[in-house]
Amino acid sequence: MDEIDGIDGVDKLQGTEAAANSEGLVGNAVRRPLEARWAVYEQEVRRLIDATYRVVERTGSLDPTMRDIMRESGLSNQAFYRHFRSKDELLVAMLDDGRRRMAAYLDHRMSSAPDVAGKVAAWIDGVLAQAGDPIAAARTRPFVAHQDRLADLFPTEQRDSIEAMLRPLREALAGAPTPNPSADALAIYRLTLATLHDHLRTGTAVAPEDRAHTVRFALAGAGVSVN
Repeated sequence: MDEIDGIDGVDKLQGTEAAANSEGLVGNAVRRPLEARWAVYEQEVRRLIDATYRVVERTGSLDPTMRDIMRESGLSNQAFYRHFRSKDELLVAMLDDGRRRMAAYLDHRMSSAPDVAGKVAAWIDGVLAQAGDPIAAARTRPFVAHQDRLADLFPTEQRDSIEAMLRPLREALAGAPTPNPSADALAIYRLTLATLHDHLRTGTAVAPEDRAHTVRFALAGAGVSVN
């Protein structure tokens, strides 16, 4: 074994000991308060998002006041600005949160479908069902109505949240005889979201025959046959 001589050798030895300690009790002592603080911050963000959902649901407005949000959440302005630079940033985080939850819900619905046609139908049904659920409709309506403004303010976040919804549909269409599953998935997304928007605007649920027609039209456009 080489001898450790001089200052360089001591530094190397101390660095080795520091690395070992970081994996042991010292590392645990450093991580423990950070993990506790992280958990508090996660809880604060969740409270802010859930409170804003409730205010939007109650008022039907995508422009709730900061006073209403803070009163509903029970948090301080300092807590708000610890996580968000503006109210619009909070709103786009809500939009992303909602769409990612929807993507997980759609994944679950589609997983039990036996074929491509069934998976596409399950995706469309899951999206359109929001118009028939009073709570989901109340929460979704303002975001659908103002999605262009949010896209202008936060284009990257808006694109990522749309991708979360498109992904399961595109994956389903990868098993279809279409030359461009990505383009077909985007076309079906636009058709379905436009239909949802119309029903959210008028406060109506999607009738079974309208849902069936949307599914038939989408499947025919993608060249998917129904067994």
